[in-house]
Amino acid sequence: MGFLSLFVTVSSVAAQTGTPVPAVETIVARMARARAENRQRFRSYVVTREYKLFGKERQNIKSQVIAEVTFVPPDSKKYAFQKSSGTGLAGRIVGRMLESEAEIAKDYASTDISPNNYDFRFIREEEWAGRRCYVLELNPRRKERNLVHGNIWVDADTYLVHRTEAEPAKTLSWWVRDVRMVFVYGNVEGMWLQTASEATAIVRMLGQHTIVSQDVKYNIDELVASGPRQASHIDIPRAGSKVRSSDTSFASAAH
Repeated sequence: MGFLSLFVTVSSVAAQTGTPVPAVETIVARMARARAENRQRFRSYVVTREYKLFGKERQNIKSQVIAEVTFVPPDSKKYAFQKSSGTGLAGRIVGRMLESEAEIAKDYASTDISPNNYDFRFIREEEWAGRRCYVLELNPRRKERNLVHGNIWVDADTYLVHRTEAEPAKTLSWWVRDVRMVFVYGNVEGMWLQTASEATAIVRMLGQHTIVSQDVKYNIDELVASGPRQASHIDIPRAGSKVRSSDTSFASAAH
């Protein structure tokens, strides 16, 4: 019965769009090729990133942190704080997030969205940000903090991931529960990168907190005599339009 329901769903989607939906194995294989090609386009860059910490109420910002993250292909990431205001909690959270991001960059294969780390299930076809996407469920093969369980929105033409909505595959700590994360990706001068995120969680004795990150600008190193140049301002959609609840070690998975 389950297989029949899946067949009916896929057939219905294909009828609506006029384009057959590939088998999930085909989608995953094309995703792998798209990611490999994208990594070949990586160049050195420095991104200025803004973090905002909110309590249960989203009207007031409790803290704000500005950080610079430097990436040198293939796997070097370093960061430095440029500005911090408000409570010290945000600085500690952002520091943990950036440390985790640097660790993940050094061991990309261990968190890659691939069959080595995940089982995949086709859910539906859906438009997101004006693009036709395949929505796939991610089921982690191991209970590790840097793996997630959730959904990804895969572009039906480029097979790059536009959006991830997920929770950690393993509890982050006794202090944090009900973690929910959203990651948004976009084109940065030919490189497909995570450009925004939102993470929400219940912190023991402190209540619900949400931290939102947004890439503000990039300096792209073209490796020519003129040296680095600043990319034009990138207008990136805010993460979190569908967020439900989330974290404070907080979001350590998937950049």
